[in-house]
Amino acid sequence: MIWLFIVLAAVAVFLIAALTVGREARRLDAVAPRAVYEIEQAVDFVAALLPQATQARLTPEELNQLLVMHLNWLHEKGLMPVKAVDQRQTIDTPVIIAEDSLIGYLLGESERAGIEMLEDVDIVAVTEAHLAYFDAIGAVGPTATDAGSDTGTGPESAV
Repeated sequence: MIWLFIVLAAVAVFLIAALTVGREARRLDAVAPRAVYEIEQAVDFVAALLPQATQARLTPEELNQLLVMHLNWLHEKGLMPVKAVDQRQTIDTPVIIAEDSLIGYLLGESERAGIEMLEDVDIVAVTEAHLAYFDAIGAVGPTATDAGSDTGTGPESAV
């Protein structure tokens, strides 16, 4: 009789543990992993990917300003939450980021901030390297196809 009680208790403990682990695994699967953005790390990452000519023209402070401008642009587009919280992965409408509109924004903002850009290609290099940083930390979705874009002018990143 005591053996029956021990077996039933072991089965009950196993069942409770299995259900709890299964429930938590399902909950964690539904929550997007948090991408942590650190500006100092982003500046170092982006600077390492820039061509030497661009590195020679931009100071680390100017690069930092450009990255902050890019973040502000993303916030204006609704891509940066007000506060970092775990959110369910319910993306009803994918957001498409066209690089040409971003580059135009950064050119205008850099001029307003007094960052002297000798060549527009520098902004393109900074943008591509910054998007590579987002990809490295897991903050960028898959590349959209031309059929899914509103401009139809080339590859864009879906965030």
